[in-house]
Amino acid sequence: MANVSLDLARPAAAARTAGSVRTRRLTVDLFFYVLMTGLAIVFVAPLVWMVGASLKPEPEVLAIPPTFIPRQFEWQNYVEVWGVVPRFLYNSVKLALLSVVGALFFSSLAAYAFARIEFAGRDLAFSVLLSTLMVPGIVTLIPLYIIYRNIGWIDTHYPLWVPRALHSVFAIFLLRQFFKQIPRDLEDAAEIDGASTFRIYWNIMLPQVKPALAAVGIFSFLDSWNDLFGPLIFLNSIGNQTLPVALALFQGEFFSQVSVLMAGATLTVLPVLVIYFSAQKYFIQGITLTGIKG
Repeated sequence: MANVSLDLARPAAAARTAGSVRTRRLTVDLFFYVLMTGLAIVFVAPLVWMVGASLKPEPEVLAIPPTFIPRQFEWQNYVEVWGVVPRFLYNSVKLALLSVVGALFFSSLAAYAFARIEFAGRDLAFSVLLSTLMVPGIVTLIPLYIIYRNIGWIDTHYPLWVPRALHSVFAIFLLRQFFKQIPRDLEDAAEIDGASTFRIYWNIMLPQVKPALAAVGIFSFLDSWNDLFGPLIFLNSIGNQTLPVALALFQGEFFSQVSVLMAGATLTVLPVLVIYFSAQKYFIQGITLTGIKG
């Protein structure tokens, strides 16, 4: 009888233990969901306030306590901004596109060479390339300015996109890690069919690293689109400036209304949000899969 009682008690104890584990797991999951929801609200609140302020009359923006939803929508703020920003918007879009296209092409070429082509000093060259990340940009600012002045690049857009296109170390590292994960059999089969090295890179290897290319493209776009320091240093004329600099100039030169300034900021953020959400799946894959192997 004692054995029978023990046999009956064991499943009941196991069930209670499993139920306790599930309860603790649900409690922990609920805690983290609440925590992350709270953090999300904290981070999103300034963005929501910015959009709301861009649609408010100026007295309502400065009202205390502040509100998120406008009582009266003031679309004239966007009309005023749009009368000023087209030239600056064109400059920002132009520089961002040149930076993204250049970084994707040249960085993928370099990454493919470092990952798949055997040549003397390859690993040493890659280590030297990575070591340049440890040099702060402010250290090279004066030498770069002197070089750009001597070759006539000051007050042109070349300093703002050529270095990003030709020397994106992080992009090379990211793409190299992806190229190293691709099976060698694909290249061997292409070589047997008579494909050249460039054709293997272009037609076979690049389609395999789309997530990494999406991540590199988004990072390059953000780096160029949000750049404030570069245009301030290398550009002199107002007509060559970009949106981030234009927003700073607007506050003093064109208007001092917070509502109109927030309308300009909203227009500046909108392309970034559209691009990110359009390529979100590939962007997350490009970050999470990098470095799994190789």
